[in-house]
Amino acid sequence: MNLSQAYQQWEETTKQQARLEERREVVENLLKVRFGSVDEELSRVIDRLLQLPPEEFTPLCIQLSREELLTRFAAT
Repeated sequence: MNLSQAYQQWEETTKQQARLEERREVVENLLKVRFGSVDEELSRVIDRLLQLPPEEFTPLCIQLSREELLTRFAAT
């Protein structure tokens, strides 16, 4: 692997991490607006929600109750 390939790989990895961080912020903000804060229990479901595309996780964050989110996305 030459330097150019290594740089391109680093750049792509960095972009992917930035997109994931942005999505995490969106989910956290949706949950904060909906429930007032994100406690430890809610923070545990964020990673599971992030596995879904935005068009799926957004309505879930808005429509499901706290208990429904915890039940549906509880780590197994």
